[in-house]
This record gives sequence, C-alpha cells and structure tokens, in this order.
Amino acid sequence: VQLQAYGGGLVQAGGSLRLSCAASGRTFSNYAMGWFRQAPGREREFVAAVNWRGTTTYYADSVKGRFTVSRDNAKNTVYLQMNSLKPEDTAVYYCAQRPSAGLGQRTYEYDLWGQGTLVTVSS
Repeated sequence: VQLQAYGGGLVQAGGSLRLSCAASGRTFSNYAMGWFRQAPGREREFVAAVNWRGTTTYYADSVKGRFTVSRDNAKNTVYLQMNSLKPEDTAVYYCAQRPSAGLGQRTYEYDLWGQGTLVTVSS
C-alpha cells in the first residue's frame, strides 16, 4: 500500500505545474484523497481534497481559484493542477489517502501518505 507523488519542480511566479499521485495496494475508488504542503519551518497544511467519486472538492482559501484537484479512478491517480503560482506556494507537497469516502482537511484524518514532491516558485 503506497502513494507516489511526482510532478514538482522549479517554476516562475505566475506559472503552472501539475502534480500527480499514483496509488497502489488498496481499492483507490473507495477513498477520499487530499493534498497537503509543508514549507520550511512551518507545519503541514491542507491544500485540497476530493471525495471518492471526484464529484466533490474542497480547497484551502489560499489556493481557491488557482488550484484544481481531480482524480481518475481508472488510473488510481489523483492530480493537483496549480495555476498562477506564487512564491508563497513553495513547499513540499504531499498526497494522502483518507480511510473514508468523504472529504477531510485535517492531517490526522488521513492514514496513508506519499513521500512528497518539492515545488519551488521563484519571484
């Protein structure tokens, strides 16, 4: 059972990146998925979540209107499309799986975490 996040990199402010997270080991479509991020010296914070079917999403205020979370259950993959990136979006981004079909925004609600992928936004 594991999550593998990838797609991070260096981008200029105003640019875009798409993160992906591939899941294996348990039935992907049964579980909600979330994205979190952690900047140096800061606590891990919620970014976005999507329910088991991909029909309901929720975003942190700081990314609302710029980021879009989606999933493809046939590919066991969740995505985070990040547009209009800002330097303050710089962080390690983690995908996580919640042992429930519904949304969650607290780290303790998720029991499986990927290894993280670094996003750096230059000004």
